[in-house]
Amino acid sequence: MRIPLLTALLLTASNVFMTFAWYAHLKELNQRPWYIAALISWGIALFEYLIQVPANRLGYTALSLPQLKIMQEVIALAVFAPFCLFYMNQPLKLDYLWAALCLLGAVYFIFRS
Repeated sequence: MRIPLLTALLLTASNVFMTFAWYAHLKELNQRPWYIAALISWGIALFEYLIQVPANRLGYTALSLPQLKIMQEVIALAVFAPFCLFYMNQPLKLDYLWAALCLLGAVYFIFRS
Protein backbone atom coordinates (compact mmCIF):
# COMPACT_ATOMS: atom_id res chain seq x y z
CA MET A 1 0.00 0.00 0.00
CA ARG A 2 3.01 2.29 0.40
CA ILE A 3 3.66 2.71 -3.35
CA PRO A 4 0.05 3.64 -4.29
CA LEU A 5 -0.09 6.14 -1.41
CA LEU A 6 3.23 7.75 -2.32
CA THR A 7 2.16 7.81 -5.96
CA ALA A 8 -1.09 9.55 -5.01
CA LEU A 9 0.76 12.14 -2.93
CA LEU A 10 3.24 12.88 -5.72
CA LEU A 11 0.45 13.07 -8.30
CA THR A 12 -1.44 15.47 -6.05
CA ALA A 13 1.58 17.78 -5.82
CA SER A 14 2.09 17.45 -9.56
CA ASN A 15 -1.54 18.33 -10.25
CA VAL A 16 -1.34 21.48 -8.15
CA PHE A 17 1.41 22.74 -10.46
CA MET A 18 -0.45 21.49 -13.53
CA THR A 19 -3.66 23.24 -12.57
CA PHE A 20 -1.90 26.53 -11.99
CA ALA A 21 0.06 26.17 -15.24
CA TRP A 22 -3.10 25.51 -17.22
CA TYR A 23 -5.55 27.93 -15.66
CA ALA A 24 -4.04 30.57 -13.34
CA HIS A 25 -3.03 32.73 -16.31
CA LEU A 26 -6.74 33.25 -17.04
CA LYS A 27 -6.97 35.24 -13.81
CA GLU A 28 -3.47 36.61 -13.29
CA LEU A 29 -2.22 37.29 -16.81
CA ASN A 30 -5.38 38.01 -18.79
CA GLN A 31 -4.12 41.50 -19.71
CA ARG A 32 -0.79 40.18 -20.99
CA PRO A 33 -0.13 38.74 -24.47
CA TRP A 34 -0.81 35.01 -24.77
CA TYR A 35 2.85 34.18 -25.39
CA ILE A 36 3.86 35.70 -22.04
CA ALA A 37 1.23 33.54 -20.34
CA ALA A 38 2.46 30.50 -22.30
CA LEU A 39 6.08 31.03 -21.24
CA ILE A 40 5.14 31.45 -17.59
CA SER A 41 2.85 28.41 -17.81
CA TRP A 42 5.65 26.34 -19.32
CA GLY A 43 7.89 27.37 -16.44
CA ILE A 44 5.29 26.21 -13.94
CA ALA A 45 4.66 23.03 -15.93
CA LEU A 46 8.34 22.12 -15.65
CA PHE A 47 7.84 21.59 -11.91
CA GLU A 48 4.74 19.54 -12.66
CA TYR A 49 6.72 17.20 -14.89
CA LEU A 50 9.59 16.94 -12.41
CA ILE A 51 7.09 15.43 -9.95
CA GLN A 52 4.71 13.66 -12.34
CA VAL A 53 7.29 11.56 -14.20
CA PRO A 54 8.75 9.99 -11.02
CA ALA A 55 5.21 9.54 -9.65
CA ASN A 56 4.12 7.60 -12.73
CA ARG A 57 7.30 5.52 -12.81
CA LEU A 58 6.86 4.62 -9.15
CA GLY A 59 3.14 3.97 -9.53
CA TYR A 60 3.66 1.73 -12.54
CA THR A 61 5.66 -0.68 -10.36
CA ALA A 62 2.52 -1.51 -8.33
CA LEU A 63 -0.44 -0.38 -10.47
CA SER A 64 -1.60 -1.17 -13.97
CA LEU A 65 -1.52 1.62 -16.52
CA PRO A 66 -5.35 2.01 -16.49
CA GLN A 67 -5.31 2.15 -12.67
CA LEU A 68 -2.59 4.80 -12.78
CA LYS A 69 -4.55 6.84 -15.31
CA ILE A 70 -7.82 6.73 -13.36
CA MET A 71 -5.94 7.66 -10.18
CA GLN A 72 -4.42 10.65 -11.98
CA GLU A 73 -7.79 11.78 -13.33
CA VAL A 74 -9.50 11.56 -9.94
CA ILE A 75 -6.64 13.49 -8.32
CA ALA A 76 -6.69 16.07 -11.12
CA LEU A 77 -10.36 16.79 -10.54
CA ALA A 78 -9.95 16.71 -6.75
CA VAL A 79 -7.29 19.41 -7.12
CA PHE A 80 -9.23 21.32 -9.78
CA ALA A 81 -12.46 21.62 -7.78
CA PRO A 82 -11.02 23.67 -4.87
CA PHE A 83 -8.89 25.65 -7.33
CA CYS A 84 -12.00 26.49 -9.31
CA LEU A 85 -14.03 27.41 -6.23
CA PHE A 86 -11.49 29.24 -4.10
CA TYR A 87 -8.85 30.61 -6.48
CA MET A 88 -10.95 31.33 -9.56
CA ASN A 89 -14.09 32.18 -7.53
CA GLN A 90 -16.35 30.00 -9.67
CA PRO A 91 -19.72 28.94 -8.22
CA LEU A 92 -20.28 25.43 -6.88
CA LYS A 93 -22.77 23.46 -8.98
CA LEU A 94 -24.66 20.26 -8.33
CA ASP A 95 -23.20 18.88 -11.55
CA TYR A 96 -19.84 18.60 -9.74
CA LEU A 97 -21.42 16.01 -7.45
CA TRP A 98 -22.70 13.98 -10.40
CA ALA A 99 -19.29 14.15 -12.07
CA ALA A 100 -17.66 12.97 -8.82
CA LEU A 101 -20.06 10.02 -8.66
CA CYS A 102 -19.13 9.06 -12.22
CA LEU A 103 -15.47 9.15 -11.20
CA LEU A 104 -16.20 6.89 -8.24
CA GLY A 105 -17.74 4.45 -10.69
CA ALA A 106 -14.60 4.59 -12.82
CA VAL A 107 -12.45 3.94 -9.76
CA TYR A 108 -14.62 0.98 -8.77
CA PHE A 109 -14.48 -0.67 -12.19
CA ILE A 110 -10.76 -0.12 -12.79
CA PHE A 111 -9.67 -1.35 -9.33
CA ARG A 112 -12.17 -4.19 -8.76
CA SER A 113 -10.14 -7.02 -10.25
